[in-house]
Amino acid sequence: MTTSTIDPATRIARVAVFVVFALNGFLLAMWVVHIPAVTDHTGVSKSTLGMFILLMAGTGIVGMRIAGPLADRFGSRTLVGVAAAIASVAVLGPGLANGPVTLAIALACFGFGNGALDVSMNTQAVHVERSYGRPIMSAFHALFSGGGLLGSLIGAAALRAGWDARPTLTLAAIAGLIVTAAVVPQLLRDTRSESRTPEPSTAPPDGGSRTDPIDGPGAQAGQQPSRADQRRKVLALAAIAFGVLLAEGVANDWSTLQMREHLGVDEATAALAYSAFSITMTAGRFTADRISGAFGRVTLVRYGSALAALGMGLIMVSGWVPLSLLGWAIAGLGLSGTVPQIFTAAGNLGTDTAATDMSRVFSLGYFGLLAGPAVIGWLTALVPLTVAMAVPFIAVLLCCRYAGVVAPQRN
Repeated sequence: MTTSTIDPATRIARVAVFVVFALNGFLLAMWVVHIPAVTDHTGVSKSTLGMFILLMAGTGIVGMRIAGPLADRFGSRTLVGVAAAIASVAVLGPGLANGPVTLAIALACFGFGNGALDVSMNTQAVHVERSYGRPIMSAFHALFSGGGLLGSLIGAAALRAGWDARPTLTLAAIAGLIVTAAVVPQLLRDTRSESRTPEPSTAPPDGGSRTDPIDGPGAQAGQQPSRADQRRKVLALAAIAFGVLLAEGVANDWSTLQMREHLGVDEATAALAYSAFSITMTAGRFTADRISGAFGRVTLVRYGSALAALGMGLIMVSGWVPLSLLGWAIAGLGLSGTVPQIFTAAGNLGTDTAATDMSRVFSLGYFGLLAGPAVIGWLTALVPLTVAMAVPFIAVLLCCRYAGVVAPQRN
Protein backbone atom coordinates (compact mmCIF):
# COMPACT_ATOMS: atom_id res chain seq x y z
CA MET A 1 0.00 0.00 0.00
CA THR A 2 1.50 3.34 -0.97
CA THR A 3 1.14 6.55 0.97
CA SER A 4 -1.09 8.07 -1.70
CA THR A 5 -3.71 5.32 -1.28
CA ILE A 6 -4.11 5.76 2.48
CA ASP A 7 -7.48 7.29 3.29
CA PRO A 8 -7.69 10.52 5.32
CA ALA A 9 -9.31 8.82 8.31
CA THR A 10 -6.33 6.50 8.68
CA ARG A 11 -3.90 9.41 8.44
CA ILE A 12 -5.82 11.28 11.15
CA ALA A 13 -5.93 8.14 13.29
CA ARG A 14 -2.14 7.84 13.03
CA VAL A 15 -1.73 11.38 14.38
CA ALA A 16 -4.23 10.61 17.14
CA VAL A 17 -2.27 7.52 18.20
CA PHE A 18 0.91 9.62 18.23
CA VAL A 19 -0.82 11.97 20.66
CA VAL A 20 -2.03 9.11 22.87
CA PHE A 21 1.48 7.67 23.16
CA ALA A 22 2.87 11.11 23.95
CA LEU A 23 0.14 11.60 26.58
CA ASN A 24 1.08 8.34 28.27
CA GLY A 25 4.73 9.35 28.47
CA PHE A 26 3.74 12.83 29.68
CA LEU A 27 1.58 11.52 32.53
CA LEU A 28 4.28 9.10 33.71
CA ALA A 29 6.89 11.84 33.68
CA MET A 30 4.65 14.18 35.67
CA TRP A 31 4.49 11.57 38.44
CA VAL A 32 8.22 10.80 38.33
CA VAL A 33 9.41 14.41 38.59
CA HIS A 34 7.13 14.98 41.59
CA ILE A 35 8.28 11.92 43.54
CA PRO A 36 10.49 13.94 45.96
CA ALA A 37 7.74 16.49 46.61
CA VAL A 38 5.10 13.80 47.11
CA THR A 39 7.29 11.77 49.49
CA ASP A 40 8.03 14.87 51.54
CA HIS A 41 4.34 15.79 51.72
CA THR A 42 3.16 12.30 52.66
CA GLY A 43 6.10 11.50 54.95
CA VAL A 44 6.84 8.08 53.43
CA SER A 45 10.33 6.62 53.59
CA LYS A 46 12.34 5.49 50.60
CA SER A 47 11.78 1.85 51.48
CA THR A 48 8.03 2.40 51.76
CA LEU A 49 8.03 4.27 48.46
CA GLY A 50 9.81 1.30 46.89
CA MET A 51 7.02 -1.01 48.04
CA PHE A 52 4.39 1.40 46.72
CA ILE A 53 6.12 1.52 43.32
CA LEU A 54 6.02 -2.28 43.22
CA LEU A 55 2.32 -2.05 44.07
CA MET A 56 1.88 0.37 41.16
CA ALA A 57 3.68 -2.07 38.87
CA GLY A 58 1.50 -4.94 40.09
CA THR A 59 -1.74 -3.09 39.44
CA GLY A 60 -0.29 -2.09 36.08
CA ILE A 61 0.03 -5.75 35.12
CA VAL A 62 -3.54 -6.34 36.32
CA GLY A 63 -4.68 -3.45 34.13
CA MET A 64 -2.87 -4.96 31.13
CA ARG A 65 -4.45 -8.38 31.57
CA ILE A 66 -7.94 -6.93 32.02
CA ALA A 67 -7.66 -4.46 29.14
CA GLY A 68 -6.78 -7.11 26.55
CA PRO A 69 -10.04 -9.10 26.61
CA LEU A 70 -12.08 -5.91 27.02
CA ALA A 71 -10.42 -4.36 23.96
CA ASP A 72 -11.19 -7.51 21.98
CA ARG A 73 -14.83 -7.27 23.01
CA PHE A 74 -15.48 -3.52 22.84
CA GLY A 75 -12.70 -2.31 20.53
CA SER A 76 -9.37 -0.70 21.32
CA ARG A 77 -10.72 2.79 20.60
CA THR A 78 -13.19 2.52 23.46
CA LEU A 79 -10.55 1.09 25.81
CA VAL A 80 -8.05 3.81 24.90
CA GLY A 81 -10.63 6.42 25.91
CA VAL A 82 -11.48 4.72 29.22
CA ALA A 83 -7.87 3.93 30.14
CA ALA A 84 -6.54 7.37 29.19
CA ALA A 85 -9.27 9.01 31.28
CA ILE A 86 -8.43 6.80 34.27
CA ALA A 87 -4.70 7.51 33.95
CA SER A 88 -5.33 11.25 33.55
CA VAL A 89 -7.49 11.48 36.65
CA ALA A 90 -5.27 9.12 38.65
CA VAL A 91 -2.12 11.20 38.09
CA LEU A 92 -3.70 13.75 40.41
CA GLY A 93 -3.93 11.16 43.21
CA PRO A 94 -0.32 11.35 44.46
CA GLY A 95 -0.62 15.12 44.73
CA LEU A 96 -3.76 14.83 46.87
CA ALA A 97 -2.39 12.03 49.06
CA ASN A 98 -1.82 13.06 52.67
CA GLY A 99 -0.25 9.91 54.05
CA PRO A 100 1.03 6.42 53.24
CA VAL A 101 -2.40 4.81 52.85
CA THR A 102 -3.80 7.41 50.46
CA LEU A 103 -0.55 7.42 48.47
CA ALA A 104 -0.69 3.64 48.12
CA ILE A 105 -4.28 3.84 46.84
CA ALA A 106 -3.37 6.66 44.45
CA LEU A 107 -0.41 4.79 42.97
CA ALA A 108 -2.43 1.59 42.64
CA CYS A 109 -5.06 3.46 40.61
CA PHE A 110 -2.45 5.20 38.49
CA GLY A 111 -0.66 1.92 37.81
CA PHE A 112 -3.90 0.24 36.77
CA GLY A 113 -4.81 3.04 34.37
CA ASN A 114 -1.33 3.17 32.89
CA GLY A 115 -1.24 -0.61 32.34
CA ALA A 116 -4.63 -0.61 30.65
CA LEU A 117 -3.58 2.31 28.46
CA ASP A 118 -0.35 0.54 27.44
CA VAL A 119 -2.23 -2.44 26.03
CA SER A 120 -5.15 -0.56 24.47
CA MET A 121 -3.01 2.07 22.73
CA ASN A 122 -0.60 -0.55 21.36
CA THR A 123 -3.57 -2.55 20.08
CA GLN A 124 -4.90 0.54 18.33
CA ALA A 125 -1.40 1.23 16.98
CA VAL A 126 -1.27 -2.25 15.43
CA HIS A 127 -4.68 -1.63 13.86
CA VAL A 128 -3.51 1.68 12.35
CA GLU A 129 -0.25 0.10 11.18
CA ARG A 130 -2.19 -2.68 9.48
CA SER A 131 -4.31 -0.07 7.69
CA TYR A 132 -1.17 1.75 6.57
CA GLY A 133 0.32 -1.44 5.15
CA ARG A 134 3.86 -0.61 6.25
CA PRO A 135 5.79 -0.51 9.55
CA ILE A 136 5.02 2.56 11.67
CA MET A 137 4.98 1.07 15.20
CA SER A 138 8.42 2.25 16.33
CA ALA A 139 7.55 5.89 15.69
CA PHE A 140 4.63 5.60 18.12
CA HIS A 141 7.03 4.42 20.82
CA ALA A 142 9.37 7.30 20.00
CA LEU A 143 6.50 9.70 20.71
CA PHE A 144 6.08 8.05 24.12
CA SER A 145 9.68 9.07 24.87
CA GLY A 146 8.98 12.54 23.51
CA GLY A 147 5.97 12.91 25.78
CA GLY A 148 8.09 11.85 28.73
CA LEU A 149 10.64 14.51 27.87
CA LEU A 150 7.92 17.17 27.61
CA GLY A 151 6.44 16.14 30.96
CA SER A 152 9.80 16.18 32.70
CA LEU A 153 10.56 19.66 31.37
CA ILE A 154 7.16 21.09 32.34
CA GLY A 155 7.29 19.44 35.76
CA ALA A 156 10.82 20.68 36.40
CA ALA A 157 9.84 24.21 35.37
CA ALA A 158 6.84 24.15 37.73
CA LEU A 159 9.00 22.95 40.61
CA ARG A 160 11.62 25.59 39.88
CA ALA A 161 8.87 28.22 39.97
CA GLY A 162 7.94 27.00 43.44
CA TRP A 163 4.60 25.43 42.51
CA ASP A 164 3.10 22.84 44.82
CA ALA A 165 2.56 19.39 43.30
CA ARG A 166 -1.21 19.63 43.60
CA PRO A 167 -1.91 22.46 41.13
CA THR A 168 0.65 21.09 38.67
CA LEU A 169 -0.81 17.59 38.73
CA THR A 170 -4.34 19.02 38.60
CA LEU A 171 -3.48 20.88 35.40
CA ALA A 172 -1.85 17.72 34.03
CA ALA A 173 -5.03 15.74 34.78
CA ILE A 174 -7.25 18.35 33.11
CA ALA A 175 -4.96 18.49 30.09
CA GLY A 176 -5.03 14.69 29.85
CA LEU A 177 -8.83 14.60 29.88
CA ILE A 178 -9.06 17.33 27.23
CA VAL A 179 -6.56 15.57 24.99
CA THR A 180 -8.35 12.25 25.47
CA ALA A 181 -11.73 13.73 24.55
CA ALA A 182 -10.20 15.33 21.45
CA VAL A 183 -8.28 12.38 20.03
CA VAL A 184 -10.35 9.28 20.86
CA PRO A 185 -13.07 10.06 18.26
CA GLN A 186 -10.29 10.18 15.64
CA LEU A 187 -9.08 6.64 16.34
CA LEU A 188 -10.05 3.74 14.12
CA ARG A 189 -12.87 1.41 15.01
CA ASP A 190 -11.65 -2.16 15.25
CA THR A 191 -13.86 -5.20 15.30
CA ARG A 192 -13.28 -8.87 15.90
CA SER A 193 -13.52 -9.56 12.17
CA GLU A 194 -10.90 -6.91 11.43
CA SER A 195 -8.51 -8.39 13.97
CA ARG A 196 -8.47 -11.62 11.95
CA THR A 197 -7.37 -9.80 8.79
CA PRO A 198 -3.80 -10.87 7.98
CA GLU A 199 -1.20 -8.14 7.98
CA PRO A 200 0.01 -7.08 4.54
CA SER A 201 3.36 -8.38 3.42
CA THR A 202 5.29 -5.23 2.56
CA ALA A 203 8.83 -6.28 3.40
CA PRO A 204 11.18 -8.75 1.75
CA PRO A 205 11.18 -12.23 3.31
CA ASP A 206 13.36 -12.48 6.39
CA GLY A 207 15.92 -15.18 6.59
CA GLY A 208 14.17 -18.17 8.08
CA SER A 209 10.83 -16.45 8.45
CA ARG A 210 9.12 -18.53 5.76
CA THR A 211 10.06 -21.77 7.46
CA ASP A 212 9.69 -20.65 11.05
CA PRO A 213 7.94 -23.61 12.72
CA ILE A 214 6.46 -21.37 15.41
CA ASP A 215 4.04 -19.93 12.88
CA GLY A 216 2.34 -23.32 12.98
CA PRO A 217 0.67 -25.44 10.36
CA GLY A 218 -2.55 -23.49 10.49
CA ALA A 219 -0.78 -20.29 9.48
CA GLN A 220 1.19 -22.05 6.76
CA ALA A 221 -1.96 -23.42 5.24
CA GLY A 222 -3.61 -20.00 5.12
CA GLN A 223 -6.02 -20.91 7.94
CA GLN A 224 -6.51 -19.44 11.37
CA PRO A 225 -3.87 -21.03 13.63
CA SER A 226 -4.97 -23.65 16.14
CA ARG A 227 -5.18 -22.76 19.81
CA ALA A 228 -2.02 -24.75 20.52
CA ASP A 229 -0.13 -22.94 17.76
CA GLN A 230 -1.41 -19.61 19.02
CA ARG A 231 -0.38 -20.34 22.60
CA ARG A 232 3.11 -21.37 21.49
CA LYS A 233 3.52 -18.23 19.42
CA VAL A 234 2.27 -15.95 22.20
CA LEU A 235 4.55 -17.65 24.74
CA ALA A 236 7.54 -17.31 22.42
CA LEU A 237 6.83 -13.63 21.81
CA ALA A 238 6.36 -13.05 25.53
CA ALA A 239 9.71 -14.73 26.25
CA ILE A 240 11.59 -12.55 23.79
CA ALA A 241 9.79 -9.44 25.09
CA PHE A 242 10.88 -10.45 28.59
CA GLY A 243 14.53 -10.65 27.49
CA VAL A 244 14.56 -7.34 25.62
CA LEU A 245 12.76 -5.40 28.34
CA LEU A 246 14.92 -7.01 31.02
CA ALA A 247 17.95 -5.46 29.31
CA GLU A 248 16.16 -2.13 28.97
CA GLY A 249 15.18 -2.13 32.63
CA VAL A 250 18.77 -2.82 33.69
CA ALA A 251 19.96 0.09 31.56
CA ASN A 252 17.34 2.42 33.02
CA ASP A 253 18.12 1.62 36.65
CA TRP A 254 21.78 0.59 36.75
CA SER A 255 23.67 2.34 33.93
CA THR A 256 24.69 5.32 36.04
CA LEU A 257 25.74 3.23 39.04
CA GLN A 258 27.65 0.78 36.82
CA MET A 259 29.78 3.54 35.31
CA ARG A 260 30.38 5.14 38.68
CA GLU A 261 31.41 1.87 40.34
CA HIS A 262 33.39 0.41 37.44
CA LEU A 263 35.26 3.54 36.38
CA GLY A 264 35.26 5.53 39.63
CA VAL A 265 33.87 8.70 38.00
CA ASP A 266 31.87 11.47 39.65
CA GLU A 267 28.07 11.54 39.67
CA ALA A 268 27.77 14.05 36.83
CA THR A 269 29.94 11.95 34.53
CA ALA A 270 28.18 8.75 35.53
CA ALA A 271 24.82 10.31 34.62
CA LEU A 272 26.03 10.53 31.01
CA ALA A 273 25.67 6.74 30.73
CA TYR A 274 21.89 6.87 30.94
CA SER A 275 21.83 9.97 28.72
CA ALA A 276 23.78 8.13 26.01
CA PHE A 277 21.42 5.15 26.25
CA SER A 278 18.18 7.16 26.20
CA ILE A 279 19.24 9.47 23.35
CA THR A 280 20.04 6.62 20.97
CA MET A 281 16.98 4.70 22.16
CA THR A 282 14.71 7.61 21.16
CA ALA A 283 16.54 8.38 17.92
CA GLY A 284 16.58 4.72 16.91
CA ARG A 285 12.81 4.46 17.22
CA PHE A 286 12.37 7.20 14.64
CA THR A 287 14.40 5.19 12.11
CA ALA A 288 13.45 1.60 12.99
CA ASP A 289 10.28 1.58 10.90
CA ARG A 290 12.22 2.26 7.71
CA ILE A 291 14.66 -0.54 8.54
CA SER A 292 11.81 -2.93 9.27
CA GLY A 293 10.07 -1.97 6.04
CA ALA A 294 13.23 -2.51 4.00
CA PHE A 295 14.61 -5.67 5.59
CA GLY A 296 11.78 -7.18 7.65
CA ARG A 297 11.10 -7.32 11.37
CA VAL A 298 13.11 -10.51 12.00
CA THR A 299 16.23 -8.84 10.64
CA LEU A 300 15.61 -5.77 12.79
CA VAL A 301 15.12 -7.80 15.97
CA ARG A 302 18.04 -10.16 15.24
CA TYR A 303 20.63 -7.53 14.39
CA GLY A 304 19.24 -5.05 16.91
CA SER A 305 19.69 -7.63 19.67
CA ALA A 306 23.18 -8.42 18.38
CA LEU A 307 24.02 -4.72 18.44
CA ALA A 308 22.71 -4.46 22.01
CA ALA A 309 24.89 -7.43 22.99
CA LEU A 310 27.90 -5.69 21.45
CA GLY A 311 27.15 -2.60 23.50
CA MET A 312 26.77 -4.61 26.70
CA GLY A 313 30.05 -6.37 25.98
CA LEU A 314 31.86 -3.05 25.55
CA ILE A 315 30.41 -1.82 28.83
CA MET A 316 31.65 -4.90 30.69
CA VAL A 317 35.25 -4.75 29.40
CA SER A 318 35.75 -0.99 29.07
CA GLY A 319 38.10 0.86 31.36
CA TRP A 320 37.66 4.18 29.56
CA VAL A 321 34.76 6.63 29.88
CA PRO A 322 34.30 7.37 26.14
CA LEU A 323 34.26 3.65 25.33
CA SER A 324 31.71 2.95 28.06
CA LEU A 325 29.49 5.77 26.80
CA LEU A 326 29.79 4.33 23.31
CA GLY A 327 28.73 0.96 24.70
CA TRP A 328 25.60 2.42 26.33
CA ALA A 329 24.80 4.34 23.14
CA ILE A 330 25.15 1.18 21.03
CA ALA A 331 22.98 -0.78 23.49
CA GLY A 332 20.25 1.86 23.31
CA LEU A 333 20.34 1.92 19.53
CA GLY A 334 20.16 -1.87 19.32
CA LEU A 335 17.22 -2.17 21.70
CA SER A 336 15.30 0.79 20.28
CA GLY A 337 13.35 -0.99 17.55
CA THR A 338 12.96 -4.47 19.01
CA VAL A 339 9.99 -4.06 21.38
CA PRO A 340 7.72 -2.36 18.80
CA GLN A 341 8.33 -5.24 16.37
CA ILE A 342 7.42 -7.79 19.05
CA PHE A 343 4.15 -5.99 19.77
CA THR A 344 3.38 -5.78 16.06
CA ALA A 345 3.91 -9.53 15.78
CA ALA A 346 1.66 -10.17 18.79
CA GLY A 347 -1.11 -8.04 17.32
CA ASN A 348 -1.01 -9.78 13.95
CA LEU A 349 -1.35 -13.45 14.81
CA GLY A 350 -4.46 -13.79 12.65
CA THR A 351 -6.82 -14.53 15.54
CA ASP A 352 -9.84 -12.71 16.94
CA THR A 353 -8.13 -12.08 20.30
CA ALA A 354 -5.39 -9.70 19.18
CA ALA A 355 -5.63 -7.44 22.23
CA THR A 356 -5.64 -10.40 24.62
CA ASP A 357 -2.55 -11.79 22.90
CA MET A 358 -0.85 -8.42 23.23
CA SER A 359 -1.79 -8.14 26.90
CA ARG A 360 -0.10 -11.47 27.62
CA VAL A 361 3.05 -10.52 25.74
CA PHE A 362 3.05 -7.03 27.22
CA SER A 363 2.56 -8.16 30.83
CA LEU A 364 5.40 -10.70 30.73
CA GLY A 365 7.64 -8.18 29.00
CA TYR A 366 6.77 -5.61 31.65
CA PHE A 367 7.64 -8.17 34.30
CA GLY A 368 11.07 -8.45 32.66
CA LEU A 369 11.42 -4.67 32.87
CA LEU A 370 10.88 -4.94 36.62
CA ALA A 371 12.69 -8.22 37.23
CA GLY A 372 15.91 -7.27 35.44
CA PRO A 373 16.91 -4.49 37.84
CA ALA A 374 15.87 -6.60 40.83
CA VAL A 375 17.99 -9.57 39.71
CA ILE A 376 20.98 -7.30 39.20
CA GLY A 377 20.48 -5.88 42.67
CA TRP A 378 20.48 -9.36 44.21
CA LEU A 379 23.58 -10.39 42.25
CA THR A 380 25.55 -7.38 43.44
CA ALA A 381 25.62 -9.00 46.88
CA LEU A 382 27.73 -11.76 45.31
CA VAL A 383 29.62 -10.20 42.39
CA PRO A 384 30.57 -6.71 41.18
CA LEU A 385 27.89 -4.80 39.30
CA THR A 386 29.80 -4.99 36.02
CA VAL A 387 29.98 -8.79 36.26
CA ALA A 388 26.23 -8.90 36.94
CA MET A 389 25.74 -7.15 33.58
CA ALA A 390 26.27 -10.61 32.08
CA VAL A 391 22.54 -11.19 32.73
CA PRO A 392 21.25 -8.63 30.17
CA PHE A 393 24.14 -9.54 27.87
CA ILE A 394 22.99 -13.19 27.77
CA ALA A 395 19.34 -12.12 27.52
CA VAL A 396 19.87 -10.10 24.33
CA LEU A 397 22.04 -12.83 22.83
CA LEU A 398 19.16 -15.27 23.31
CA CYS A 399 16.80 -12.75 21.71
CA CYS A 400 19.17 -12.57 18.76
CA ARG A 401 19.19 -16.36 18.47
CA TYR A 402 15.39 -16.69 18.57
CA ALA A 403 14.45 -13.54 16.63
CA GLY A 404 12.57 -15.72 14.15
CA VAL A 405 9.59 -15.82 16.50
CA VAL A 406 8.56 -12.35 15.29
CA ALA A 407 8.22 -13.56 11.69
CA PRO A 408 4.85 -12.70 10.06
CA GLN A 409 2.20 -15.37 9.82
CA ARG A 410 2.15 -17.05 6.42
CA ASN A 411 -1.01 -16.57 4.40
